[in-house]
Amino acid sequence: MNFIIRPCLEALANPATQLRSWLVVLFLCFHSSVTFAAERAIEIIDSMEALYQGTSSSAKMTMIVETPQYRRTMEMQSSSMGTENSFIRILSPRKDRGIATLKLDMEMWNYLPKINKVIKVPPSMMMGSWMGSDFTNDDLVKQTTLTDEYTLTLEETDELYTIILVPKTETVTVWGKIDYVVNKQYMVPVAQNFYDDNGELVRKLEFTDLKEYSGRMIPSRLEMIPMNREGHKTIIIYDDLQFDPPDVDESIFTLRNLRSRF
Repeated sequence: MNFIIRPCLEALANPATQLRSWLVVLFLCFHSSVTFAAERAIEIIDSMEALYQGTSSSAKMTMIVETPQYRRTMEMQSSSMGTENSFIRILSPRKDRGIATLKLDMEMWNYLPKINKVIKVPPSMMMGSWMGSDFTNDDLVKQTTLTDEYTLTLEETDELYTIILVPKTETVTVWGKIDYVVNKQYMVPVAQNFYDDNGELVRKLEFTDLKEYSGRMIPSRLEMIPMNREGHKTIIIYDDLQFDPPDVDESIFTLRNLRSRF
């Protein structure tokens, strides 16, 4: 930001600068600095949101749901095209095998093979649990575009960016604030902290275990922890992640494919 600050300081140090001009320069310097920070925050969030997708992607994942009463493990296959379309199918355990979720832009459907039925997820259920985990349907669909629906403030240290997201007046969301923490060296997410309207931390998502996939360094372990449910957490581990694989095309992201037996 020196290219913004230095000319401002030089202008303010000029004895010939009159008071009115001084105030104008000061305003322009402040405005330029704020604008630069806001634009940088948008760039960071957009790159984080697209980090696991690319143009298209294919992944094998393990999801572990832990509670004080039980521990449940599921293996999943997922495909995506951009940030709009995604498809997830459960591979194991046997009782859940074939359950699938399709997301097309802002719409979402689940397929239940035991009853051979496709169920569209209504807006009222978007904050409901996905497959009994601590992730919600909205986490998969991401109906809210962070950079469009939130006001972003950028803070930084030597190691981290922290983007504070506050919902705009017209934004429909249960969150009063989100903190998005990013590692500056590798440009990968470190944590997301979700707060309610009273400023209380409701849940946190932690990103760990950096691994290289197709030349990208990406956290391979995501851990969602609800703060109001002691002993509960959901872990997602990326066992494999490929970008732009040749077998991912538009035919995957259809209701016909969702209904297909597996």
